Amino acid sequence: MVTGIEDSENEGDCRKKYTGGLLRLMNYYTEEKQKLPIKREVEVLVIGSGPAGFSAAVNAARQGAETMLIEQLGCVGGMATEGLMSHWTGKTEGGFYEEILDRSADGENRKLINPEKLKTVMMEMLDEEGVLLQLYTIACKPVMKNNRVQGVITESKSGREVIKADILIDASGDGDIAARSGVPYHKGRKENGKMQPATLMFKLGGVDTERAIFIGSFEESVELPEGDLQTLAEKHLPDPAGHFLVYQSTLPGVVTCNMTNAINVDGTEPEDLTSAVYECRKQLRPIVNFLQEFVPGYENCYLLDSGSLIGIRETRHFEGEYVLSREDILRGRVFEDWVVPRVHFNFDVHNLSGSGLDETGVQKEFPQDKGYTIPYRSFIPKKIEGLFLAGRNISGTHMAHSNFRVMPICANMGQAVGNAAAICVKKDILPRNLDVNELQNKLKEQGVKI
Repeated sequence: MVTGIEDSENEGDCRKKYTGGLLRLMNYYTEEKQKLPIKREVEVLVIGSGPAGFSAAVNAARQGAETMLIEQLGCVGGMATEGLMSHWTGKTEGGFYEEILDRSADGENRKLINPEKLKTVMMEMLDEEGVLLQLYTIACKPVMKNNRVQGVITESKSGREVIKADILIDASGDGDIAARSGVPYHKGRKENGKMQPATLMFKLGGVDTERAIFIGSFEESVELPEGDLQTLAEKHLPDPAGHFLVYQSTLPGVVTCNMTNAINVDGTEPEDLTSAVYECRKQLRPIVNFLQEFVPGYENCYLLDSGSLIGIRETRHFEGEYVLSREDILRGRVFEDWVVPRVHFNFDVHNLSGSGLDETGVQKEFPQDKGYTIPYRSFIPKKIEGLFLAGRNISGTHMAHSNFRVMPICANMGQAVGNAAAICVKKDILPRNLDVNELQNKLKEQGVKI
C-alpha cells in the first residue's frame, strides 16, 4: 500500500466525480512540506499571454517596470495564435490594439490573423521591451501575506518554484490565481451557472475562394438550391454543432471555420476540457463532408489544421469594485474612471444549449453603435490586494461579458492595466489606491482617445 494516502472515514467525506465511464472516489494525499526556491523577484508579474496578458506585459515594461510574463503553452498569443482564431473581431478603435495590427497585419485586411506571423511578432515585441518571458510554466497557487498577493508558485520542467512580484496581473482567462487567492466569483449565468459553449477552430485548404461563401454571423445566411444554408447546417451537422461560420484567411485557398460546438463545458475542469476537445474533433469530418456536399467553393476542401487550444468563451465572473452591466453597454456609458474607451461590439452569446445564437444574443441588430467605456474599478477585485484582473475575467455580468470578452477589447484592457501596474510600482501603492486621473493622462499620452 502506498503510504501518505488518506482514506476517507465514510462515503460522505469523498468527492464523487463521473468521468470516462468510471465512478471515482476521491481520496487524499498529504503533500510533504518543502522549501521552494524563489526563482525570481520582479515588479510586475503577468499570468497568461493572450491579448490581454501580452498587452499588459509590453505596456508595463515600457513604463520602466521590471516585468515577467509566464505562459503554460509553448507560444504567446492564446486564442489569437494557438487557438487559430480567424480575425480580430469587434469595432474597437485606437489603443494598443492598433499597434498590434500595425505590426502583425498580413495583407490589405488588417483584421485577418496570420497566427504564425503573430506568434513571432508578439515575441519580438516582448523582447524589445525587455519582458522576461517563460513558456511551459503553470501558475498554480498564489503566494499570499494576509490578503495581499505577493507572487505565485509555478510548476514547470524545473519543478515547483516561486516567482515573487510587487503587482500581479491575472490575465489567465479563467482567473485561476484570482480564484485561489480568494476573490469572490460565480460561473456563467448567475441564475443557473450555465456557460457559453466551447469551440475548436480549424482551417480548410483546397477552397475555391472566388466562389466560396463566407458568413460571419449567426443571423446571416444564403439560399442554396437545397435550401437555406444555416437551416441545412442545423439539419445535417451532428448536434450540438449546426451552424455555418466561415471566414477568409491570409493564405490562398485557405479558410478558417468556427463551426464545432461543445455545450455544458466548465473550462475550469480538466475532464470537461478533455471531453470538449474530443467532442469537437468528432465533428470535424462531418463538417467537412457537409461543406463538400452542399456549399459552393468547398467541393474539394480538406482539413488542413486545427487549434491546439480549445476556445473557452466563459467561466468565472469575478466580483470587482464595479460590475459592468448590460445596461451600461446599452446606454453607452462614459465612466468617470474610464480606462478602456471606444469599446464596440454586440451581445455575442452563443447558444448555451445547442448551436447558433442564444435567444439572449444580438448581433446584426445590436442597437448601440456609439460604443462605451470600461471603468478602472472593474479591474480591481474585491477583498484581495496587489492584484489586477485583465481580459475576459474582469468584473462584469454574463451579458456584459459577451460583449467585452473579444480580443481587441482585451488587448486594450491589457494596455490600461499594464500602465496602471507600472504606476503602482513606481509610487509603491496598491492598485485600489491609484489616482485614475494619472492613469488616464498616461493613456492619452499614448494616443488613447476618449
